[in-house]
Amino acid sequence: MSIIVLKPGLLSSFQDLGRFGYQHLGVSASGAMDCRAHRLANLLAGNPEEEATLEVTLAGPTLRFEAPGCIAISGAQLSPTLNQKPVPNNRPLVVRAGDTLAFGPRIAGLRAYIAWNGGIDLPMVMSSRSTYLRGGFGGFKGRALKKDDILTMRRSLDGHMLDELEQDIWNIKVYLPAILGLASRTTIRAMRGEHTALFTDASINDFFTHSYRISAQSERMGYRLDGARLSLKSTTQLLSEATSFGSIQVPQDGNPIILMADRQTTGGYAKIAHAATVDLPIIAQCMPGETLRFTETTLAQAQQLDNQREAAFRQLHQALAPLRALLQG
Repeated sequence: MSIIVLKPGLLSSFQDLGRFGYQHLGVSASGAMDCRAHRLANLLAGNPEEEATLEVTLAGPTLRFEAPGCIAISGAQLSPTLNQKPVPNNRPLVVRAGDTLAFGPRIAGLRAYIAWNGGIDLPMVMSSRSTYLRGGFGGFKGRALKKDDILTMRRSLDGHMLDELEQDIWNIKVYLPAILGLASRTTIRAMRGEHTALFTDASINDFFTHSYRISAQSERMGYRLDGARLSLKSTTQLLSEATSFGSIQVPQDGNPIILMADRQTTGGYAKIAHAATVDLPIIAQCMPGETLRFTETTLAQAQQLDNQREAAFRQLHQALAPLRALLQG
């Protein structure tokens, strides 16, 4: 029940929903950059949402399956193929022993997520299977995939009924609510926080009206932005405090940084705003060189959007009950 890595891709690492409860020990939460796509791939593969998926960045891997299984791909459109034939995102796919999954040119987005029914056999490290690349632990040997790595599936399908199973799976209608799909907009809803008042009125206005270019020095730890430089009303020393995914801090050079999945555990820079959780996948799917704009929202509005997303996930989970029954049977 193995998978052979023929090509590793640009950066392919296993991630789940994150490693929580250890920031006070200096351990980053990590986890999927686009949790929406990660959860979606898992649901479409018949998995719980917290199962680890393979996060692939821009140039996907080439994988050969040594046993039959069911997979799903969500997130960025990276032209996936199975045995050199195009396959769709956001559909459960039956793979057979000897099949080869590969990726081609990027069409949209940056990060795609591959889920396997039953998951990949990975150790739990501090309650998570996420890879923390800087720390060198979690996921598959604490690193990104390399050529000739061998992955072990925890579950394989009965090879005698694959054609019938494939047809039954294809007959299942999958309605994907728009809020769960790959968004093309680049406007990010952001909330003011306790540090916003420390910035000059001109800086606050600039932040919510100007575009920012994503710097080449952007990755899983944080997205550095180039644009209108932001300044504080006066030099202020702040106590370091816990960081969170989506906080937008401003270091001394005035260029904001959006903290991402592999963010540091604490920080002492003033934070001008916090991106709404529902829009974090949009940021995660943007590439260096692309631009973002921020529009102000309130906590209540952000919570309402989050509730709408969670309702859509619950609806999809219920709709996919026939899929789970097929795969478990």
